[in-house]
Amino acid sequence: MNGFSFWRFLAVLRKEWIQVRRDPFTLRMIIALPVMQLFLFGYAINADPKHLPTGLLTAEHSVYERSLVAALKNTGYYDIRELSSEAEAERELADGDLLFVVNIPPNFDRSVDRGEQPSVLMDADATDPTAIGNAAAALGALTTALDRDLPPSMRSTPGKAPFQFQLHARYNPEQLTVLNIVPGLICIVLTISTLFVTTLSITRETERGTMENLLAMPVRPIEVMLAKVVPYIAIGYVQVVLIVAIAVVVFGLPVRGSVPLLGLALGLFIASNLALGITFSTVARNQMQAIQMAQFMLLPSFMLSGFMFPFKGMPIWAQWAGELLPMTHILRIVRGILLKGNGFAAIAPDVWPIALFTLLVAVVAVWSYRVTLD
Repeated sequence: MNGFSFWRFLAVLRKEWIQVRRDPFTLRMIIALPVMQLFLFGYAINADPKHLPTGLLTAEHSVYERSLVAALKNTGYYDIRELSSEAEAERELADGDLLFVVNIPPNFDRSVDRGEQPSVLMDADATDPTAIGNAAAALGALTTALDRDLPPSMRSTPGKAPFQFQLHARYNPEQLTVLNIVPGLICIVLTISTLFVTTLSITRETERGTMENLLAMPVRPIEVMLAKVVPYIAIGYVQVVLIVAIAVVVFGLPVRGSVPLLGLALGLFIASNLALGITFSTVARNQMQAIQMAQFMLLPSFMLSGFMFPFKGMPIWAQWAGELLPMTHILRIVRGILLKGNGFAAIAPDVWPIALFTLLVAVVAVWSYRVTLD
């Protein structure tokens, strides 16, 4: 047994290779994770979002206004559609359907011709400063957009432009990144803690040999699921209280909306993660597989939800994929309640997808648990 034996090494290597082949699920996950990372980072991630939804409020359709709107479109940052009223603009900004609203004042052409330098108001949803940063920076070059329509004596000069943009950063006037990151961290922390703790619940019972005792009890699968989930809902709420309290006291996070409404929405999100974790736990054969499945879910949740990169900057297919994730919707809800003061009517379009997701994964979990009883 002294020294290194090449034949003993080959024997152990053959044993390990056979063991790997007996667990094809783990092998597939090892291959799938880097492939998914490659596609997400290569195609879905864009730190310079363009074609941002923009509303237009105008009292008249004059020559100068048409030139200004054309210049905005030509930057590639603004997809403009006309709005009927300021109330519609406020509602769509609050709902997140618009990132910008261009408000051209009445008698814009007359003011320009008189050399009064009228201001064009740009309302921007600044809850995510990264999403609007480059688009807002492009406005500085557009003050020459009317030069071809003006007489030579009135065209833009370094000291005086025919008009000016006035950017109004809504919901986050100082465009502080922390006000965007901290609400997202609430969702991220809840996801990591609640998903992983239930992902290992049933597989841990199996590997410790206590699953037989659980199966022998006169209880239904749904009763087992609820018993494993409910304690962690309470723990999740404790985490929410701690994180929000720290965010408010330390980081100055504003709470402009209803705290009970925020608690209800986060409770539904916690339930969705716990149900997903139970599903992984019932499908996986061991704890390693369960952890790999949870990791496979976490990566797109971080990348495609709008937490790390602007959601509007992703290609359409990535946005569709992101809409399937509870993380995307809870981020909008939390930011909307905390920063915009949104009520239930504003968050309802993001509540029902989380509820539907929770219901579907709970059905899969119960069905998978029933299979394991055979």
